Amino acid sequence: MSKELAIRAENITKVYKLYEKPIDRLKESLSLRKRNYHRPFFALNDVSMEINRGEVVGIIGKNGSGKSTILKIITGVSSPSAGEVYVNGKVSALLELGAGFNLEYTGIENIYLNGMMMGFNREEMDGKLNSVLEFADIGDFVYQPVKAYSSGMFARLAFSVAINVDPDILIVDEALAVGDLKFQIKCMEKFSEFRDKGKTILFVSHDINSIKRYCNRAIWLNAGRIEAQGDTDLICDRYTDYLKYGESASKKKDDKEEDRGLSLNKDIIGVIESFEIQDTQGNDLNDITYNSDFRVKIQFEMNTEDLEIVIGVAIHSIDDTYVCGINTLLDKEEIKYKKGVNAIYLDYNSFNLLGGSYYFDVAIFEKNAHIPIDYKAKVKEFFVRSTYVAEGICVLPHKWRMEND
Repeated sequence: MSKELAIRAENITKVYKLYEKPIDRLKESLSLRKRNYHRPFFALNDVSMEINRGEVVGIIGKNGSGKSTILKIITGVSSPSAGEVYVNGKVSALLELGAGFNLEYTGIENIYLNGMMMGFNREEMDGKLNSVLEFADIGDFVYQPVKAYSSGMFARLAFSVAINVDPDILIVDEALAVGDLKFQIKCMEKFSEFRDKGKTILFVSHDINSIKRYCNRAIWLNAGRIEAQGDTDLICDRYTDYLKYGESASKKKDDKEEDRGLSLNKDIIGVIESFEIQDTQGNDLNDITYNSDFRVKIQFEMNTEDLEIVIGVAIHSIDDTYVCGINTLLDKEEIKYKKGVNAIYLDYNSFNLLGGSYYFDVAIFEKNAHIPIDYKAKVKEFFVRSTYVAEGICVLPHKWRMEND
């Protein structure tokens, strides 16, 4: 296995036996003629994938698509019916709540238990304990049996243990969804830190925006098979269309992406075609000078004229700090568009972000239902050049003056 590879799964199949009645299991085990009383269910069917060191890979799909099953096989919690998995590095996994925890033990006891399962002795876990407790932030509950924990407290402790054993590969299932918003943000900041250290992360989530923001590749599982894998935005957009309109829309979007000259598919409401940063004369920009004026041009295509839409733009720093989000609804701007290709411009005056790297997100929403018609995360990166030195991320308009008596 190459040193650059973190995980390789080859032709993984996982079959479960489903019985109509409990007695059928006994009949099958006692049958002298080896008669089957079950029907096979393929949780995974011939799944192959390779994940390199340093990749952050999102796994998406509906419930029952095989997401959790492949993670359990990679972590060794479950064995495949066929195929092989190779893992290169120390794995720390946060699967469904409760996995790897003894409900009768206290939080402290479970920290040491999980550490020993990862190969650490007690002295080594002594050195990690303060970091685990500080991140989990559950106070004196850590001395209580975990069976008394809320799901949010459980998630805090489990995630804190998973990240503080310094894994090469971090695997996280939907367990974070039970945490409060503040804790989820804290976890996402830790994802960014791990990503910057070149660690490998497998992230399963139904939150498509999080997948787009943190993952550089996505794998879409559907009915136990890999439906598609590759560029995060492309795969997530195909998956979103599939959820909205079914399989036909997703397949038709493939055809459209092969030939951008075709008109928008009738099953797709709208799509963001391009996002450009321009100076005031319409010339393309990659760098923006502090305190200058510029504009962004958003070109989008709509297949209907019957909807009220909202266009939103957000700026993030390169470390994923949310800087500013604005939209046409908040600014009381009515979008009058036509069926077909449209363009809208957003002017920025005296742009006051401090020097550094940033990126834009852009989205089209249905006004009344607040449903995203199309969402492009990290649609455009840019750099701000600034000689102004200050603390923070921006300089608020200001003026100094003195008054003497």
